[in-house]
Amino acid sequence: MKLVFASNNAHKLAEVRDIMPSGIEVLSLREIGFDHEIDETGTTLEENSRIKAEAVYQYVNARKADVSGVFADDTGLEIDALGGRPGVYTARWYRIGEDSIPQPAGEGEVFAANRAKALRELEGKENRGAQFRTVITLIKFSETNDRPSLVQVEGIVRGRIATEEYGEGGFGYDPIFVPEGYDKTFGELPAEIKNTISHRAKALENLVKVLEK
Repeated sequence: MKLVFASNNAHKLAEVRDIMPSGIEVLSLREIGFDHEIDETGTTLEENSRIKAEAVYQYVNARKADVSGVFADDTGLEIDALGGRPGVYTARWYRIGEDSIPQPAGEGEVFAANRAKALRELEGKENRGAQFRTVITLIKFSETNDRPSLVQVEGIVRGRIATEEYGEGGFGYDPIFVPEGYDKTFGELPAEIKNTISHRAKALENLVKVLEK
């Protein structure tokens, strides 16, 4: 089975390919020639995940690409003491309400700016509970009729925000997120452990169950 993952993010692709069963080949947007910007205009993770999946589905359907379907994810860090923020704005939180902040030079600086804002927002707060939540939208071509099926699944990992950064592994908020049951951040944990307990791993596990039906 070939599925298109609506991303070119090298970190996400590596994680997804490590987790997916060997019988499922995962193609990136670059590998199918998709180079359009997708406007993520949704106000929820569910909406943004669907927007991305539908945009890529339209592309592969128009070209009759040799794939079984497409899937897209959207992930949010939801911090208890901040009312669930940043949520849908997780990837660009550093600039929400911070108009004077200069644009970071690259992906690494964006990640660093987001982590720094999380630590600032939680200064002096005792409640550091948080969760990562991933929503995946799968659009699968039907073998019996012209109408594709659309399914959404999610994965959640609870944890807490550390008081400073630890570890250099992973990406995004990983160096400040400590999953429940562990005393190390995602940035410190080996990939083989993170890929069995992460929000994306749990969402992909639920996706595989759908694919196997």
